[in-house]
Amino acid sequence: MEDLFGHGRGNDDDDGGGDAAPAPGRPAGGGSNTSPRGPLAVRMRPRTLDEVVGQQHLLGQGSPLRQLAAGAGADTSGPAGPTSLILWGPPGTGKTTLAHVIARGTGRKFVELSAITAGVKDVRRVMDDALTARDLYKTTTVLFLDEIHRFNKAQQDALLPGVENRWVVLVAATTENPSFSVVSPLLSRSLLLTLRPLTDADIQGLIQRAVADPRGLGGKVDLTEEALDHLVRLSGGDARRALTALEAAAGVAFGDADDAGEGPVAVELKHTERALDVAAVRYDRAGDQHYDVISAFIKSIRGSDVDAALHYLARMLEAGEDPRFIARRIVISAAEDVGMADPTALQTAVAAAQAVQLIGMPEGRIILAEAVVHLATAPKSNAAYMGINKAIADVRAGLGNGIPAHLRDAHYPGSKQLGHGLGYKYAHDAPHSVATQQYPPDDLAGKDYYQPTANGAERDIAVRLERLRRIVRGK
Repeated sequence: MEDLFGHGRGNDDDDGGGDAAPAPGRPAGGGSNTSPRGPLAVRMRPRTLDEVVGQQHLLGQGSPLRQLAAGAGADTSGPAGPTSLILWGPPGTGKTTLAHVIARGTGRKFVELSAITAGVKDVRRVMDDALTARDLYKTTTVLFLDEIHRFNKAQQDALLPGVENRWVVLVAATTENPSFSVVSPLLSRSLLLTLRPLTDADIQGLIQRAVADPRGLGGKVDLTEEALDHLVRLSGGDARRALTALEAAAGVAFGDADDAGEGPVAVELKHTERALDVAAVRYDRAGDQHYDVISAFIKSIRGSDVDAALHYLARMLEAGEDPRFIARRIVISAAEDVGMADPTALQTAVAAAQAVQLIGMPEGRIILAEAVVHLATAPKSNAAYMGINKAIADVRAGLGNGIPAHLRDAHYPGSKQLGHGLGYKYAHDAPHSVATQQYPPDDLAGKDYYQPTANGAERDIAVRLERLRRIVRGK
């Protein structure tokens, strides 16, 4: 057990990627301190870009990351100085890893700040030290700022002089869309790189490497295929979560193993289930995923895929999304996408919204689910939605001049002298309460805005509407 987690080992600091002594030509403090006693995710942190899992779209030959990691443009005083970066991506996709790899270049000093705890004074101190290091020691300072979206405007503005004058190479990491969370001046002075979620194949390769690598588990465990699949599924594309789960499962397996046994300890499905049994839910209520998930939810309802719609509903609820927000979107979907093909869908949606307000969670999930099932399985029509859009377009185009005189208000004194109400036919006096009469302005007479589909209740509405238009228009 001691060997598995690095306790009591000999001289393995280099294998662990640690920096007990600075490498030749490299200032002390650069890179990461990956002690052999550290967590598996830290010990397995890549030391070069070639070891990075995933993100191949950012790692091609000649890419900015390659140049920066190789030390290109180490002289920050010239026009070819290294570019500051903003790394945007989900948790566990390698933002911190890339920062540490960049810092390992020759002539680099690495400083790490967290936007959760750092303030303007901390930033200014780093800038002053970086300017000194550049001018006196010809050393480039790589400032890694984690969770930059937590910095307010004043704190982000404090970074601008160092970034603009290239006193530092800023590598900022964020899980939220920088367009919403990073000030424009800083965004324009940095290169934005978007990291993609790791694939199952990426995670699988990472786990297998950690099992065999001396920095990791060193071949002291034998991971079954079922356990591997379980770890991959539960990781949610998060490398850190995958390695943490692997380490926990190995700990469970060693706890169950017979101390007298020899050879690798088998890590089986039962061990991974005991170590971690809840999949990661990736969702940010204030960022782009908030909009991505709700978009997928509405489109699944529109596409009549009830199972996908329920999945996205569960995903939002488990992530703590406001159920009232979900309910409002369901009401909109009922009117926009189901419409008159099933007029009861809007009634269900409104009732669900009111019930969620009244009851709250967790029982509100049942009500929302019922509304989602109703809408997703209902016949669909956007005819009413398209009809109002066409009518608004004509109004904005200046069509619809005036109101026919016989429809104007005839209740105030002098209105009859203006011809208001003259010739108006009271609909209830006509057969079937439908009178032949012009209702729209002259330039819109005979124009059809509402065009019902042949879906659901609109099939019958279409037949009735044809008769109504024929009578009203006198055709």
